[in-house]
Amino acid sequence: MAERRERIYGRRPVAEAERGRRRVHRVWRAPETAAEELTGLAGSPDHQGVVAEVDPYPYADGAELLAEPGALLVALDQVQDPRNLGAVCRSAEAAGAAGVVIPQRRAAAVTAAACKASAGAVEHLAVARVRNLADWLGEARGAGFWAWGAEAGAPTAYTDADLSGGTVLVLGGEGKGLRPRVAASCDGLVAIPQHGRTASLNVSSAAAVLLFEVLRQRA
Repeated sequence: MAERRERIYGRRPVAEAERGRRRVHRVWRAPETAAEELTGLAGSPDHQGVVAEVDPYPYADGAELLAEPGALLVALDQVQDPRNLGAVCRSAEAAGAAGVVIPQRRAAAVTAAACKASAGAVEHLAVARVRNLADWLGEARGAGFWAWGAEAGAPTAYTDADLSGGTVLVLGGEGKGLRPRVAASCDGLVAIPQHGRTASLNVSSAAAVLLFEVLRQRA
């Protein structure tokens, strides 16, 4: 059977892959490789002059992420835009989160676009795919974690939640928010107060706000 390989692109994603966990088999760079050929190899014009062929992304085990007491984790409920997934992973890695959990179905995977949006952060961050997110949240709570779901209009402000212990931040998909069973699997729901005219924050922006509130409380 032929060995499976993937391609990633962008200066930072390729640089992080070269010092990350997965093997880099080949790198194409400008000007040795023409821009048109790089676009074809990447499948995108956003390659910034570099494309790499790498091993498939090494997903983590969702249960193993629960083995570290006091860890900070992020769970995404059917976030379907790989750029949003990548942006969340970038903030999560910067905040020192132990990992990000995503569903196996109806959700963005760690693709080249997600890697690019993460600026290569996915190469150093554990990302796990689980069959059922609500069930995994139940396992997390059983392991001593507190699960806080982000939901506009929730009665508790995110700054009033205790995020100092083992915490799972749970954020919903674009335009739909948390599914009812996922929301019911959380210990509580929190809102980010807003004073502007837009309806809500982008999921990656909301994740960044919550992640760095965790750091503030733990400082």
